[in-house]
Amino acid sequence: MKKRMRMRTLFFGGVMTLLFLILVSRIYYVQVVQGAEWYERAKERWSANEELVAKRGTITDRNGNMLAMDTYAYNVAVDPKLIHELDIADEVIEGLSDILGMSEEAMRTHVTAKKENGEYVSQREVRNGGWQIDKQVADQIEEFRNGLEKENKVSNVGIYMYDQLKRFYPRYETASQLVGYIDKDGNAMTGVEAFFNEQLSGKNGHITYEKDGKRVQLAEGEVDYQPAEDGQDVKLTIDGDIQNYVEEALKEIVKEYAPKSATAIAADPNTMEILAMANMPEYDPNVYWKNNAGSYNHAVKSLYEPGSTFKIVTLAAAVQEGLFNPNEMYKSGSISIPGVPRAIRDIKREGWGTISFLEGLKYSSNVAFVKLGYERLGEEKFKEYISQFGFGQKTGIQLGGELSGRINLRYPLEVANATFGQGVSVTPIQQVAAVAAVANGGKLLQPQIVKEFIDPVTKTTTKVEPKVIRQVISEETSRKVGEYLEQVVSDQEIGTGKNAYIEGYRVAGKTGTAQKVVGTGYATDKFVVSFIGYAPVENPKIVVYIVVDEPNDPLVGGGKVAAPAFKQIVLKSLRKMGVAPSYKTDEAAGKAEVSVAVPNVTEMSLSQAKSELKVKGMTSEQVGNGNTVIQQIPPADSIVHPTQRVYLITEQRDKLTIPDLTGVSLRDALEITSLIGIRLIPEGQGYVVSQTEETMNNVKVLKVVLAPPEEAAVQAATAEENAGAGTADETATEGGESQNAASEGESKPEDSGGSAESAVQQQ
Repeated sequence: MKKRMRMRTLFFGGVMTLLFLILVSRIYYVQVVQGAEWYERAKERWSANEELVAKRGTITDRNGNMLAMDTYAYNVAVDPKLIHELDIADEVIEGLSDILGMSEEAMRTHVTAKKENGEYVSQREVRNGGWQIDKQVADQIEEFRNGLEKENKVSNVGIYMYDQLKRFYPRYETASQLVGYIDKDGNAMTGVEAFFNEQLSGKNGHITYEKDGKRVQLAEGEVDYQPAEDGQDVKLTIDGDIQNYVEEALKEIVKEYAPKSATAIAADPNTMEILAMANMPEYDPNVYWKNNAGSYNHAVKSLYEPGSTFKIVTLAAAVQEGLFNPNEMYKSGSISIPGVPRAIRDIKREGWGTISFLEGLKYSSNVAFVKLGYERLGEEKFKEYISQFGFGQKTGIQLGGELSGRINLRYPLEVANATFGQGVSVTPIQQVAAVAAVANGGKLLQPQIVKEFIDPVTKTTTKVEPKVIRQVISEETSRKVGEYLEQVVSDQEIGTGKNAYIEGYRVAGKTGTAQKVVGTGYATDKFVVSFIGYAPVENPKIVVYIVVDEPNDPLVGGGKVAAPAFKQIVLKSLRKMGVAPSYKTDEAAGKAEVSVAVPNVTEMSLSQAKSELKVKGMTSEQVGNGNTVIQQIPPADSIVHPTQRVYLITEQRDKLTIPDLTGVSLRDALEITSLIGIRLIPEGQGYVVSQTEETMNNVKVLKVVLAPPEEAAVQAATAEENAGAGTADETATEGGESQNAASEGESKPEDSGGSAESAVQQQ
């Protein structure tokens, strides 16, 4: 018995010893051999990791007006399993579909979503319709959810919302094709958004820290912190006001002529900074999926036969080579090319008889330009100038999808046709860059769409400087060509560009009407009409190109469709820029002083008043810090010079400070200073050109120097030159300033039997 108990004791002790050895071995293996591995696993369980999302950079116009920004949006999800357990599926479907604007059938697919085994899923994102919704909609859903929870006496009814950053375009359609858009998945699709995606995107960061069982961060725990680097802000070169002028003008064209598309570009010819770029049809990038076809930017992605606007290239080349004599005579009507059976004709088939080359330019005679480009310049020299002006190659503008155009001149007839813009395909941005070179003294510049980048982290600004590609023509040639093109506009009897004439300003320009290619020939009822020009001729500040694809009236040309829009855009822009008129009009010859009536904006909100004045092309200046206009100077219905500011008084007299009075008449200057309560001491007559605040006998006074309109304009121009503004040789061509005539004598290229390429190419 004792022996048996001893054996049992030994056996039990042996088993316990063995188990102890196994336990010790296991502990040694886990803590020593696998210690590092288990430590890392433990750290993972102790640690929390959060991604820090970088904020995408903003996009603004040159004045800081917001065009694209990040804002919070909300995503909706549902819990079908919980919803059916609570038996509220029908209520959820009806309520959410009504708030989100979805069909009940579409919402039912989300609320009744099941797994493969037939069980309801526990979470389903409402992607189509409930993704990236605005806060206003989110608030409605929250109110609906709270009502369901209260009605069913539960804290969760299976409706969830998650916030995230969303791209928002506060100006909606304004400059939409230029700015581009971000899709719902955060992908940059078009425009500036896509081209500068790397700069705008920034870099996400993260934070990793150790926590206890209650998920509270340990005070002595390790922390790995990498801050997010927000994207750079991009300030564009476009001017929001000029962009509005351009879009308003295009809308009027669309309303009257219902074209397939209409495109316009405005630029500063001295820097090639794009001041405006617009296309019709337009679209809202906030809801890009509703009219995505409108996101196409024809300004850089479409090819057009330029028609007679291309004659500017031929003219500039001929003047540069000394081959253009404006007074030389030639026989208009038709011209034959050796080896070609059919003659090239003017739009007026019998021509205008024997006329001068300057008259040929005004009439837009094809024959004149065949003589200049084909016969005198010759094929090689003409093709060389086409290349020098940048055609057949990309301009380098910072936008994706730019085309290089097609300049494929193999046969004599093709070269002859190209002298008046037929058989070549160019982009609108190429046209603007080339004509800007004619305007600015002969320098071909790379178009710029970005003015500067701002780094929100380092607070540094990187400015984009103008880039000269090459000198194409001399300054003297530039001056002469400007004079000739000015007469295309100023001659109100035979000038094809007469509808672009702006009283008081010297305007240079050229119309264009190109037949569209259909099959192997040209259509007789489908045209691309256009106008390009710049002003003032003596010191160009703006160049504008307008191209309209297939207006609904085949009998209208660029002079009828595009030239009036050009006039509207340029006049408002020059007023906005504060550019004084080139000359004083001759009242004895029936010319009225350039003037405009001031609208009544008193008692309007400040933003509404500024908007009202902006529509009229007038500039304004706020006086005071209020939000409502309590008085305006000049008063409503006053007839003033178009460049004069309208002062918006928003506070009582004792709170006002002295505004800038430059350009204001003596009468208005007296009224403003009287309102503020400061004595005015004028010197001279006319309009204020300078002001100085002084103290006399312990009383503050304001001394102002005034000058007549002509002298004021000269002083303004001198001030610009001293400030480094671009200059141009001034001329005093003032012929052909008669009143607008109703007739239009623009030439349209005839089908000469030559081969040509498609008028519009989209990729």
